[in-house]
This record gives sequence, structure tokens and C-alpha cells, in this order.
Amino acid sequence: MDTKASQDLAHIKEMMERSSRFISLSGLSGVGAGIAGAAAGITAMCLVNESTGGNTIALMGGAREGLIRSLVILGIVTLLVAVFFGCFFTMRKSRRLGLNVWTSSTKQILINLALPLVAGGIFVLALLYHELFGLVAGATLIFYGLALINAGKYTYSDIKYLGMLEILLGCISLFWLGKGLLLWTIGFGLLHIVYGIILYKKYR
Repeated sequence: MDTKASQDLAHIKEMMERSSRFISLSGLSGVGAGIAGAAAGITAMCLVNESTGGNTIALMGGAREGLIRSLVILGIVTLLVAVFFGCFFTMRKSRRLGLNVWTSSTKQILINLALPLVAGGIFVLALLYHELFGLVAGATLIFYGLALINAGKYTYSDIKYLGMLEILLGCISLFWLGKGLLLWTIGFGLLHIVYGIILYKKYR
């Protein structure tokens, strides 16, 4: 009797979890985004080293427009690739679990992700406009971390810890300008891969 009651409670808890949280998020999405981020970070460091002789702080001064344009394009392409991985693996997991992807939880997580990301995007554009290039890597990490923490209320709670680590790296980057791209690569590359593997094994 006690066993049946425990099973019923576990089933009810699972149903409530499914209705209130976005559980279709796949850890493989993080791995894919991490690989894209790591590749982009390494490429960006190569571009900067080639143009500045390894002195990334030189970007704060008269960085050539061609280099900045290349980095911006690289960032946009990386974002599109990461979004593709996120959508692909999430939809695949949803089909496997027999869940509807577009729910009220999906809307909530997108809204809570979008607010900090849009604000961060505007802030980064302002930094680029004023040629404060050395602060861009830190700003993107911080606003992305805030977005993860904000959205963590509607998906796996583990996401908020990833957000905290992203913010920590971003804050370090603000005071260690010469290593901004390296920290960006760690944050958007390595951390995503590690957390993606953890989430995949934990919530398979």
C-alpha cells in the first residue's frame, strides 16, 4: 500500500513538473552550442592575434574596422549555429518524450531569456559604438549569465549555476582585458560542453 502511494505521489510530482517546467531542454543542445562557442572563440583569438600581434588590449584603441566587422559576423554566425543546435536537440527530445514543445512554460522561458539578452545586446552595441572593445567579452558573459538565471525558474534548476559561472567569468574579464577572448571561449565553449554533458546524463 505504501509502495503504491509512493508511486502515485511520484507520478503526480512528475506531472506537475512537466506542466510547470520546460523539461524538453536537451543537454546535447549545450554540447553543440559549446562546440560552436569554442570554435568561434579560437577563431576570434587567431584573428585578433594576426591583426594585433597578440596584444588584445590594442582593440580598445584604433582597431581596424575590418577586424571588428569579422568578429561581429563571427558572433552572429555562432549565435545562429547555437540556436540551431538548441532547436534540433530540443525538438528531438520532445518527440521522444511525447511532449509538446510550444507550451506556456516555453513562452515563459523565452521571455525570461530574451529580456536580459536584448538589454545586453543594446549595451554591447553601445560599447562597440564608443569603441570600448575590451569590455565586450565581459558584458556578453554577464548578460548571458543573467538570462540563464532568469530562465532557470522555468527549466532545470542546474541552469542557474551555469549562469552564475558565466557572470563570474564576465566580471573577471572586465578587469583582465587582455584575456577577454580566452574567458569568453571558456564561458561559451568549455562550460557549455561540460554542463551539457552533465544535463544529458542527469535528465536523459
